[in-house]
Amino acid sequence: MARPGRLGVGIIGAGKVGAVLGAALRAAEHAVVGVSAVSEASRERAETLLPGVPVLEIQDIVERAELVVLAVPDDALGELVEGLAKLGAWQPGQLVAHTSGRYGVGILQPVRAAGAIPLALHPAMTFTGMSLDLTRLLDCTFGVTADAAMLPIAQALVVEMGAEPVAIAEADRTIYHAALAHASNHMVTLVAQASQLLREIGVELPESMLGPLLRATLENALASGESALTGPVARGDVGTVSAHAQALKEYDAGAGGDVLEAYQAMAKATARRAGNRGLLRQEQLNDINEALDSGSQPHNGLSSSEGN
Repeated sequence: MARPGRLGVGIIGAGKVGAVLGAALRAAEHAVVGVSAVSEASRERAETLLPGVPVLEIQDIVERAELVVLAVPDDALGELVEGLAKLGAWQPGQLVAHTSGRYGVGILQPVRAAGAIPLALHPAMTFTGMSLDLTRLLDCTFGVTADAAMLPIAQALVVEMGAEPVAIAEADRTIYHAALAHASNHMVTLVAQASQLLREIGVELPESMLGPLLRATLENALASGESALTGPVARGDVGTVSAHAQALKEYDAGAGGDVLEAYQAMAKATARRAGNRGLLRQEQLNDINEALDSGSQPHNGLSSSEGN
């Protein structure tokens, strides 16, 4: 016997996110009535995560579904919603949820105009598009935006997928998404750059060297915030910072790389935050910024402390 309140769900976009969320809703006993999948990879993903679910045209999915999940790229979302509105596809009382981090429910105005209910359900997680993502959802939060009266519906859908809903105001969606992208996407770049440097000097398995360090750093940062900050910038070790900058300048010149630019930007931000917390004097902060810009030795040739 089906649980009460079960919905017919349509998934538009069988990418890494859409297929996984469809599978999670199906596990909560909602019926996935159709999925759109254009590429071969999307079709294979749909077959794996949503076996037996028919691959349909988008308009057919919208006509059949009580809950439509729009799991499409940010830049395609507005045009898709508007195009379906012009076709008269949206139905009064229908739930329409997009998975974009950038947008709230404002971009779903054509949905609202047709009498359907707009929801924004963004999982704060990076997806592989495989079944292991279903387990990761259990530790995941969703940034949820909806009209006040409909927020409990959005929250309930997230809870049914095994995740934790966090309400994000419409006006705050861009900052919310920027925070997540800054943390997640830039971490990938940082790890890639560090791995590249280690590989260049003969470290065969840089992931084995970086893994324990990065896991401990992340755990400490999440538990203690900026109190976990350590390293030459936070210590005011200008000589070491200068040496780093010079070595990376020479490395990038030979490799045509981008490591120095990233190191400079993050080191300057770190120095500024360390200064704001009283860990660095203004003189030290100035010397670090000069060393980062030029790779020159500090004026006094001294560092504030010793350590690794």
